[in-house]
Amino acid sequence: MKISLDNLNQTITNCSKCPRLVAFRKKISKEKRKQYRNQIYWGKPTPGFGDKKSKIIIFGLAPAAHGATRTGRVFTGDKSGDLLFKCLYKAGLSNQSTSTDINDGLKLSCFITNVLKCVPPGDKPDLKELLNCSKFLEGELYILREAKILVTIGKVAFDEILKFYQRKYSLDKKNYIFSHGKKYKLPDGKLLVSSYHTSPRNFNTGLINERKITNLFKLVKKLKIN
Repeated sequence: MKISLDNLNQTITNCSKCPRLVAFRKKISKEKRKQYRNQIYWGKPTPGFGDKKSKIIIFGLAPAAHGATRTGRVFTGDKSGDLLFKCLYKAGLSNQSTSTDINDGLKLSCFITNVLKCVPPGDKPDLKELLNCSKFLEGELYILREAKILVTIGKVAFDEILKFYQRKYSLDKKNYIFSHGKKYKLPDGKLLVSSYHTSPRNFNTGLINERKITNLFKLVKKLKIN
């Protein structure tokens, strides 16, 4: 496989393989949310971004309807991303604490992407849609070969990374239990780290807070993987 990150991202952006997702992202981009009615929505699959030589890749589930689907950058323009980037900055993995648009000067010392590149209705993707997107996950992992630590934001992203590895290796998912801060060695030597999602719901119920997420990323930054 010989492909650059720019070429992969262009392929992601041009993808229209899942009719349900294509229809939904177009619907969102046309109807818009009231406070963004004067903005032009990105309205396409959203590729990852960040430092392609970093040892850390962060995986979310999918772009937010009025976040990345609007701004064109993952975890950008929604409250889950607001908390994530604030914590990345405090952990020394970002040059600024906010992410508002693709031209805001943000630079990362990690790479951030989603296992699904389009927003699904109700935040619930079909299995076929996730499988279609797995080729992009494979491409990202191939190109970002220096990455040694995979951090999953939320259980669905955690499960999808494991499913991807199950298709490549002999892996028993029962040995990988989702919990905040858990670390698991993957068959190719990479380390899988699970995190609760940075969603407003988790924050409001006290499941997570800024300190808990920041401390996880500080720990991840210090990890040394042979």
